[in-house]
Amino acid sequence: MDDANDFYEVLNISKQATPDQIRQAYKTLVRKWHPDKHPPSSKDEAETRFKSITQAYGALNGEDYRTAYSKATGFSKSGEVNRDGQKQRNKTADKNKTGTPLPSRTSSSRRYNNQSTPTSKTSSASRSVKVGTEGPTIFSRRMKPAPILQKLECTLEELFHGCKKEVRFTRKVVGKNGQVSDREEVKKVRVKPGWKKGTKVTFDCSGGEDVTFIIAEKKHPHFKRSGNDLVLKVQVPLVNALTGWSFTYRLIGGERRTYSTSDDEIISPGYVKIVEGEGMPILGGGDKLRGDLRIKFVIMFPARLSHEQRCRIKNVLPDSP
Repeated sequence: MDDANDFYEVLNISKQATPDQIRQAYKTLVRKWHPDKHPPSSKDEAETRFKSITQAYGALNGEDYRTAYSKATGFSKSGEVNRDGQKQRNKTADKNKTGTPLPSRTSSSRRYNNQSTPTSKTSSASRSVKVGTEGPTIFSRRMKPAPILQKLECTLEELFHGCKKEVRFTRKVVGKNGQVSDREEVKKVRVKPGWKKGTKVTFDCSGGEDVTFIIAEKKHPHFKRSGNDLVLKVQVPLVNALTGWSFTYRLIGGERRTYSTSDDEIISPGYVKIVEGEGMPILGGGDKLRGDLRIKFVIMFPARLSHEQRCRIKNVLPDSP
């Protein structure tokens, strides 16, 4: 990251931004540039921006780290810089109480632009500043950056029964010398029965970024979830909707069920049959507490009728009121 494109510019905030403004800018940008929200054509750009945003937030998330970064880049709190990229200082401040001029920082400023300069540590043991061709990058050892957000897709069957899923991911790790490297890790996530889309599971990882898995539901060929209920759409011919019908279906757990209309039951447009206790498990409700199954009937009308068929229907059906 160049000095001209510093952490404040990555988050699109001013150098006088408050911690709350920094957090808000971070949340807005990670939602916009999360790789999972982008098509393959822009996924590479999204991943690059997402890493830069996370890195910038990790560096600026704390007053002491912002101060260290400002000193490293030469930005003052007012945002003014001189031609060497150093903070503007007035001549009086360059002298100590005895009147002795303070040591010049010119050589220090040049070292920040030197490609061969290794990682350096500040006097505080709580942070380290990496300097090199990409400019200064500040990493906290006490305060971790925001966690990695990873989508974890589950089928409705897995969310119904519960399961264990093994997930591989790569995260940033800060070494003892302040250097940042990528580490591939494997975590086992125990999915509990009744978990919903959006459920979050966070693993506290030492030495760098934590990882948060967000549950996503895969599209099911037959069922659609609505809270703790399941919706099943069934097509029924018009003649069966009027005269009676019987059909067999499978529940999400695999059990077979048969439904038959009663003698005086007519399936009309918008008709819904509620089967209590045959939906998804309710988290924390025990093994037997479940939502409902809602069977929505879609009436299939004939594409055409002959004149004779129309006459017969008129003779059988009463006139509309």
